[in-house]
Amino acid sequence: MIRLPRATWLVLVVGIGALALGASPVRSTKSTKPLDPFAAAAAETVGTVVKTEAEWKRLLPPEAFHVLREQGTEIAFTGPLWNVHDKGIYRCAGCGLALFHSKTKFESGTGWPSFYEPIAKTHVKIRRDESLGMTRDEVVCARCGGHLGHVFDDGPPPTGLRYCMNSAALRLERVK
Repeated sequence: MIRLPRATWLVLVVGIGALALGASPVRSTKSTKPLDPFAAAAAETVGTVVKTEAEWKRLLPPEAFHVLREQGTEIAFTGPLWNVHDKGIYRCAGCGLALFHSKTKFESGTGWPSFYEPIAKTHVKIRRDESLGMTRDEVVCARCGGHLGHVFDDGPPPTGLRYCMNSAALRLERVK
């Protein structure tokens, strides 16, 4: 006969009994609910993407390079995303970081895609922009530093902010 401490026998008996009753000895950590793509996007790790300007120029279409890397601005009402109302996640056209949720998009009348808040506060950074003889708050991607647009304090509730973005700086990942 094998001599084991009483606690060990108890664990063995309970385990064998559970198996006999059809219980799994290992608990599953998998959820039966499908993953929420918006929650997953908001939880993305930001990290850092560093590329030379020559690498960016090779990877990006000319208009996206001009906006993201040279702080350019597309002409109002010409970008492909300003009048889009599809459900989805707006990502950085440079590095793919999730930036905005379609539920925060609103019609600002400016001709650029406008949002009242980012998908996660850590996914964008705000810098002072004193170009063109005025002071504005520039919005850049927290991962690659690409210029996205500007943020103003004339947006709708609940934030009162208007993130006025360039279509060329974004790509829409449609979600059903």
